[in-house]
Amino acid sequence: MGFPKEGDKIQIHSYKHNGLIHRIWEETTILKGTQACIIAANDRTTVTESDGRTWITREPAICYFHTRHWFNVIGMIRNDGIYYYCNISSPFVWDDEALKYIDYDLDIKVFPDMTFNLLDEDEYEYHRKLMNYPDVIDLILKTNVEKLICWIRQRKGPFAPEFIDQWYERYLII
Repeated sequence: MGFPKEGDKIQIHSYKHNGLIHRIWEETTILKGTQACIIAANDRTTVTESDGRTWITREPAICYFHTRHWFNVIGMIRNDGIYYYCNISSPFVWDDEALKYIDYDLDIKVFPDMTFNLLDEDEYEYHRKLMNYPDVIDLILKTNVEKLICWIRQRKGPFAPEFIDQWYERYLII
């Protein structure tokens, strides 16, 4: 298939640091694909958990992945506004099978009023010890939490006021 291009349908695979699969999103549509950045969308896609359980997403979502940032951002379009779920993760890679990244547990949930909460710090500490995250990874991840918080406060990148709406409009016509 080569690098994904606009309109292509791909899978997204999330792994843990130990190399085991964490979660798979069955179908996501590419809206923009470059070697550095992928913007994609899905709506009511099947998600398979590592234990085999499945569920279906409830609302349209715009997904932002980058090769230089240790996070990805999902903007979920709900009736009462846009909610963001931000995963602290490795930068993505594309390997002709799927877009892949390592999920490092820490998450930031952003509400429509742009307030936010850092989530899963206990889970992060547990996995950091269990899977022996190197100190350099720990430092990179914590630095990227701070970078992501700056982006949220500055309304930068996927947090810019029109970002999600513009890409959702694009998704509707592809």
